Amino acid sequence: MIETLFGYNAMDKNNGQRQKEPSSQDPSPQFVQIIDKKKAQNLLILLRALNVTMEEVRDALYEGHELPSEFLQTLLKMAPTSDEELKLRLFSGDLSQLGPADSFLKALVDIPFAFKRMEALLFMGSFKEELGTTMESFSILEVLLIVILFYVQLYVICQVACKELRSSRLFLKLLEAVLKTGNRMNDGTFRGGAQAFKLDTLLKLSDVKGTDGKTTLLHFVVLEIIRSEGIKAVRKAKDSQSISSDDLQVSTQETEEAQYHEIGLQVVSNLSSELENVKKASVIDADILTGTTAKLGHGLVKTQDLISKNMKNVEEDRGFCETVRSFVQNAEADVKKLLEEEKRIMALVKNTGDYFHGNAGKNEGIRLFIVVRDFLVMLDKVCKEVRDTQKRQAKTVKQENTRGSSSSETHPPPDFRQRLFPAIAERRMEDISSDDEGP
Repeated sequence: MIETLFGYNAMDKNNGQRQKEPSSQDPSPQFVQIIDKKKAQNLLILLRALNVTMEEVRDALYEGHELPSEFLQTLLKMAPTSDEELKLRLFSGDLSQLGPADSFLKALVDIPFAFKRMEALLFMGSFKEELGTTMESFSILEVLLIVILFYVQLYVICQVACKELRSSRLFLKLLEAVLKTGNRMNDGTFRGGAQAFKLDTLLKLSDVKGTDGKTTLLHFVVLEIIRSEGIKAVRKAKDSQSISSDDLQVSTQETEEAQYHEIGLQVVSNLSSELENVKKASVIDADILTGTTAKLGHGLVKTQDLISKNMKNVEEDRGFCETVRSFVQNAEADVKKLLEEEKRIMALVKNTGDYFHGNAGKNEGIRLFIVVRDFLVMLDKVCKEVRDTQKRQAKTVKQENTRGSSSSETHPPPDFRQRLFPAIAERRMEDISSDDEGP
């Protein structure tokens, strides 16, 4: 019935099976497989993605031409195993019998020291970039580029940062004030009479609070330094007559103190700018810096060995050895200079740490600059708070004068030190930090 209505002809199962067989047995190219199938597939994808031909690779390896770094890095990771390399070398059939990836590697292994040549080309390609990055890092440890008679010489910022720390009068005065304040507060205890302290202590000054629970010991030290620097600046200005007598004329103790604080605040606020190179040096990663320097030195030695040892008896190099040899000669001086610079700078950093901590101190490297940088951040914050407080006080005084309150006798507010830090209430800055140093 079905056959009559729909023209359906029953198919012989055996015949149908026979009709399917030819399609399932369509001939496809069969290649001799030598290298790992997954490796071959990845290599084929790489060659197609970067559109690099075997001829270009062969010419580069023989003549020392540049190849894409990404290509060389990936190709080195896909290098055949010893067993695969042996099979590729022993293969004597037609290259058309090999798949594209196997054929590519077969051509490579026939080139003497092909993969060592790749390593050399990769090093040559990355050398300038690595050298530039490393020198840039050292230049962050350097103050600036100075050109004299067409000769450019780098001065390491780290060197300048060390000099800044050791020669900054204001920074050393701050340290002296912190030391004497700490000794005064610890008077009569085993901690009193200290001759020095670790710079890390600077970061703990904000943890010591006065009796109000808000004002910190850092505020106390900064305010005293501000007053001391203000007095010194005013005296110096009077002696040099850089400020007119009218400008220096004061009528009350309050206005005199206000002037000291205003001028002193400007001096103390400038410390962060004075130690600018210290902040720049603090961002350097010493481990990466020295690691990159060592990496460049190792790479150069490896490249030298390729030319002087591995390829010593290779006759046909089509200019590869000459190209690499020329590169090595030029790079050798740069690497040598880099290694010398590293040694000099790191020794200078250690000496600076010893200057503050003593010779027995642990070599903490560039961490010294990190501590000072963090302290400068704290100092800037305190200076801003002091400046804001001065503005509010000036505004209040102005309002009181406007209301005629100036006609009544005014009295300076009680010394905040008496209320907040009783242990050092009776001491002035002249006792805490000597003021007889030069300008």
